[in-house]
Amino acid sequence: MYLNLDGRRVEARPGRSLLELARELGLDDASLARRPIAAKIAGEVFTLNYIPLREKDADPDRPSMRRAMAASGGEVRLLRYSDPQGKEAYIRTAQFAIFLALRQLWPQAVAKMNCTLGDSVYIEVIGAEDFSAAALKARVARLVEEDIPLIRRRVPLQQVLDRYTREGQLDKARLLRWRDADYFDEYAYGDFADYYYGEMMPSTGYLTVWDIVPADGGFVFVYPDNEKPDTCARVPAMPNFLSVFNEGERWCGLMECETVADLNDLTTSGRIRELIRVNEALHEKRYSQVADMVCQRGAKAVMLAGPSSSGKTTSANRLATQLRVHGKKPILMSLDDYYIDRDKIAPGPDGKLDLEHINTIDTDLFRQDMAKLLAGEEVELPSFNFKKGRREWRGEKLRLHPDSVIIVEGLHGLNPMMLPENVAPNLIFRLYVSPLLPLNLDNHNRIPTSYLRLLRRIVRDYETRNSSVQRTLSMWDSVRRGERRWIFPYQENADVIFNSSTLYELAVLKKHIFPLLTAVQPEDECYDEVRSIVKVLNFVQEADVDDEIPPTSLVREFIGGNSFYR
Repeated sequence: MYLNLDGRRVEARPGRSLLELARELGLDDASLARRPIAAKIAGEVFTLNYIPLREKDADPDRPSMRRAMAASGGEVRLLRYSDPQGKEAYIRTAQFAIFLALRQLWPQAVAKMNCTLGDSVYIEVIGAEDFSAAALKARVARLVEEDIPLIRRRVPLQQVLDRYTREGQLDKARLLRWRDADYFDEYAYGDFADYYYGEMMPSTGYLTVWDIVPADGGFVFVYPDNEKPDTCARVPAMPNFLSVFNEGERWCGLMECETVADLNDLTTSGRIRELIRVNEALHEKRYSQVADMVCQRGAKAVMLAGPSSSGKTTSANRLATQLRVHGKKPILMSLDDYYIDRDKIAPGPDGKLDLEHINTIDTDLFRQDMAKLLAGEEVELPSFNFKKGRREWRGEKLRLHPDSVIIVEGLHGLNPMMLPENVAPNLIFRLYVSPLLPLNLDNHNRIPTSYLRLLRRIVRDYETRNSSVQRTLSMWDSVRRGERRWIFPYQENADVIFNSSTLYELAVLKKHIFPLLTAVQPEDECYDEVRSIVKVLNFVQEADVDDEIPPTSLVREFIGGNSFYR
């Protein structure tokens, strides 16, 4: 059987792994930027330890071909760190080395994945009085040097449950009790075993670029730089982000919902309805507090930004409601209306329009209009016609009333290029909205903020735009690249970071999204992304409680029934 690895033909002899074939072709490389670390075959991601042609498949009496190889026709694409799925394999391998090192040095300690800080992650360590980030770094370096092979094994579920219970890892035992299958896949070394819900690199020796930095209560593990993978990323100072995330974790504890197992218990007991009411009350309180701050400052404009599917539109409307309580006259504006005509935008190097680039916005016109409005002048506002791809003028004029407050919603709302010059700082209030979900699968597996946003977007795109899962996923990597460039660098500029996540929504979203996901077939290019979503949702109990969710809820922006859209 012959394969095409990155377009190069090679014979897949029985028992030889993808890694061996890549080395035979000279595709392996010491540079992380160029080195293959996983492979994609017919929509699925595989470890490089994958054997395309097993000995038993080559039996002349009973020849057969593995399902993925048959579906791909022998086409194999090697993944590198620049590929999102390659980066995920790198991170999972790092998790294995980190938690193995922690077990070896501090066997009684509890380590918990906390939150992502740019291209790094903060990990909390509890119960290790003599914890030392330097000692941990030295032990991880030794594990990398040992180049431990990472081979996945399948174990009876009950055996795994018994072991985790015996070891005191009750967070994992509780989670796995919600698993339907009677087996569990894991990676092991010595008496340590764990799993991170996806493929890893072939061995720990592939962890060539990383760092461990001391931090209060634990440490920060630093990943390679996205743009230059052969160097470590810079760890940004994010005190505001950390403060909001820690507040979310505190609320998790107060509401007894720190893990997916906790959420499932609340769902099956019916107490999820109370969780919804408390969550919604918390959001309303926070919107009220933000409105108080805007009024106390005397701000005349709120610049509201946030990544895709954060709930910006609902947040703008709910803030407007709270400002009305103060006797203000809020005016909603969108930066989208300041888009430049599509035919005037130069395409990128790939020949496509990057619609998330700040150069697609007429920043000069926006600054001029904002400066005039804040000076009490009248301005004619543009309106962007998305069907025609150009800006229009419809005679809509605006002059601020003494009690007016403009709420400007848009991707680039916190970018300094959007702020007019020579305007008193107190007149502008900057609000960043993002669903910083503090809910974990278990202590070693967090649910990324981007995961929740992707679920929201898939449901919303299907419900309101008749867009398929495949189409939404095909755009997601581009969306994420735009966020990393144009949103995340400015989030610490915000006067307030609003956490728009709700602890209950995974259970609610599952009902809406699961039928869409399970309809995606293995031969689809996006199949692996769908499978990674399903792996998490398989542990979540579905909750049929839409009737409890108020019409002004952020969640309604995605599942439908939002009163602001009627």
